[in-house]
Amino acid sequence: MRTTRERHIFFVGIDVDSLGGSQRVIHTLAHGLGERGHHVRVVGIRTAPEPFTYHETPAYEHTTLYPNQPAAAWHAKSLGERLSPGRNLAARRNKAVREQARAKLQALFDGAPEGFVVFGSPWASDWVLPMHWPQLKGIGQYHESFLQAQTSENQGLILQNYPRLSKALFLSQGDADEFTRLRLPNAGVMPNPLSFFPDAVAPAGTRRVAAVGRLEGIKRLERLVWAFAKATKDAHQDWELHLMGDGPQEDFLRETAVESGIADRVIFRGRITDMSRALQEVDIVALTSEKEGRPMALAEAAACGVPVVSFDLSAGVRELVNDGVTGVLVPRGDMPALAGALERLIADPELRCTYGKAAREHVRPYALDAVLDRWEDLFDEIDR
Repeated sequence: MRTTRERHIFFVGIDVDSLGGSQRVIHTLAHGLGERGHHVRVVGIRTAPEPFTYHETPAYEHTTLYPNQPAAAWHAKSLGERLSPGRNLAARRNKAVREQARAKLQALFDGAPEGFVVFGSPWASDWVLPMHWPQLKGIGQYHESFLQAQTSENQGLILQNYPRLSKALFLSQGDADEFTRLRLPNAGVMPNPLSFFPDAVAPAGTRRVAAVGRLEGIKRLERLVWAFAKATKDAHQDWELHLMGDGPQEDFLRETAVESGIADRVIFRGRITDMSRALQEVDIVALTSEKEGRPMALAEAAACGVPVVSFDLSAGVRELVNDGVTGVLVPRGDMPALAGALERLIADPELRCTYGKAAREHVRPYALDAVLDRWEDLFDEIDR
């Protein structure tokens, strides 16, 4: 049995209670570290529009700072707006609510004699860093890829805020190296843990391809509908495509399925609460996103012995999918290659089985206990 000193650990995120990959990671880590005897609290800065319960009996405490959804930031666009009494009254009210939220968090920090604050995103660090918590050490996480950071405000926030922390953690060595080249002095690697690793996996044989995630534009699921239709056009018309998630693009994707002639074989599963069970009921998982860092859907599929077909999107994706060994990677946006890869796996059950077994062993180091050990080693390293 591994022994380590008990610590106070805060996981702070902007929205920690929506159903999503980064939220699941926060709650999985918090629960695991809580079960190991640490004093853990998950802190959400704002309330989630549709809160999701990750653990019925969590081994950690939970706090949300804003009582309701905070008002969107407002900046005057004209002198008239700047002098508007109504606008200025609303701005003062918003500021008062923000200060009350910060005071709530400050009281929690003051109650911890020492420990760590783990930021789930650079935006969370930006909100918290102006506060006073000298007895706590900061750790910043980034759950997306370096490419995503480059094309958003995240890169600037990371380079501005994360050097002030004890450690900046990225999901792959490749991404950490890129930030090191930008002179981030404390970049390191910490993989996200798997929230489940089944003792055994049942052979599916259900003739199902699945995609996991929100039905939103960045996931580009219309690509998958098209590729699946092409891969099963001449044969294998008994196969189905299961979309596991909900979101604003459902109507668009239904129309795409109709236009592709496969409306009766595209199944919209909605929000999935038992992902382990759902993944053990499919034969292939596909990823067609525009951008991804280190998507948990690929790691979770592998843990369930399910091979993956994915665009080659990032160093994190390449670490999870060993092309030609645990699954298939195709060039970003190459639709014929995607359809061809799906067709090959659909037609070859032995290859699916071989890839699935290899995938499961490939992600075993990301099982929860192994990742929790790495976190405790990191705490020890920072404290030395």
